[in-house]
Amino acid sequence: MTYQQKGGAAPPGAPAPTMPAVPPQAPPPGPQVRSAVPDTGPPRRTAWAEGVDQLRAAATTEPGRLRIIGAVLALLVVAFGAVTAWQMTDRSAAADDVLHSSQPLSADAAEIYRSLADANTVASSGFLAGGQETKASRDLYEKDIDNAAEKLVTAAANSEPGSASEKTITKLNRLLPEYKGLVERARANNRQGFPLGGAYLRYANSKMQVMLDDAERLYTVENQHLRADYDDATPYPWIAIGVGVLAIGGLAWAQHRNYRRTNRVLNHGLVAATAASTVVLLWLVVGHSVARAGLNDSYDNAVRSLNTLNDARIASLKARGNENLTLVARGAETRTEGTGTNKRTLDVFDEDYKKQMKDLTAKLAAAEGLADDSAGMKPVKDATANMEVWKDRHDEARTQDNLGNYQGALDRVIGSDDKKPTGECFRNVDAALKAAIDHEETEFKQAAGDGRGAMNGLVAGAAVLAVLAAAGAVLGIGRRLSEYR
Repeated sequence: MTYQQKGGAAPPGAPAPTMPAVPPQAPPPGPQVRSAVPDTGPPRRTAWAEGVDQLRAAATTEPGRLRIIGAVLALLVVAFGAVTAWQMTDRSAAADDVLHSSQPLSADAAEIYRSLADANTVASSGFLAGGQETKASRDLYEKDIDNAAEKLVTAAANSEPGSASEKTITKLNRLLPEYKGLVERARANNRQGFPLGGAYLRYANSKMQVMLDDAERLYTVENQHLRADYDDATPYPWIAIGVGVLAIGGLAWAQHRNYRRTNRVLNHGLVAATAASTVVLLWLVVGHSVARAGLNDSYDNAVRSLNTLNDARIASLKARGNENLTLVARGAETRTEGTGTNKRTLDVFDEDYKKQMKDLTAKLAAAEGLADDSAGMKPVKDATANMEVWKDRHDEARTQDNLGNYQGALDRVIGSDDKKPTGECFRNVDAALKAAIDHEETEFKQAAGDGRGAMNGLVAGAAVLAVLAAAGAVLGIGRRLSEYR
């Protein structure tokens, strides 16, 4: 019997009573209700955090630090090669466009203008000759028209779809047959002696002026494309140069660190990586500098001269066309200037001739200043000398026309060479300008080709040497790691 059963207190020192064990209760039947709060363990760490911790742990030991240094050096060298290949690929492509695309297209645009303007000039000269128009004159007109059509096809094939150039070319292709039709009507009426022939020719000329404005706009756009390609090809690849300096600096630091810790002067792998990276950097700087110099030379000493000479040729063609149309119109196209006693009537075509001759004079002076050798300067001087004679003979023709001697004026404009016509001077000017343009195009191809050639092999060479440099860096660090095994 226990003390509790007797109702008494336990004596001092007696052991405390123990409670009987309660058997576990079975869960009540039916569905169990889980807690709404999930039992989450410690938060999972991101792969980045774990990687950082592993990197920190590795950096506490020399082998770990060497592995990190090797990885960083290999990454820098590979990045150097990749950036070099990327930037030089862009510059090589732009240089290719300068040499094989934009400059030839600019020349084609100038030729389109020249062919159209010359066709218009020949048509007006043939009209003035009337029934005495020569076969050579007619063949030259057809040749100019065919040449313009051919260049338009080439320009259309190389223009970007939907661009302003494509729209201009489409318009020119539409207007060219219309112009030819008007010229043929003018010739047919002129051969029969009908005055309507002059009206048709003036209408054809007005349509040609629209075409010439469009052709000049096309020429301007192509010149802008050429300038943009030069701007893409010539800037220094500063990003690649910067990464290259950083890679070589990192390799030099790693070798210095290796020397301080091991007292070994050279690590063959790191030396090879440094040498390969240095070759790439020097090749990049020197190669691009040579290419840049060649391209800049082609622009400064060839493209600028070509643009000026083409402008001069355009001015001479416009002047010749207006000179012919002055006689075709016979005063039918005039405008009035001034008022009162200062009022005067001016021939539209003759005033345009004077304006174009002033432009021609300025362009020839500029071309002479841009010529950098005697071979380029001589034809420009010949063109200038013939232009001066042209001006004098034109003044004589205008004097005869103002005196009422139309035939005398006509002989001095389109007559045979023994009558010293202005047409002879125009042909001499045009031939001299063509010779100057041919010379400058040769100079351009030489200089631009030399510039483009300086980039040859740089992209592939940089990639190969970068891979070799990265391999050298890894092997050099691996050699040091082998000492800890």
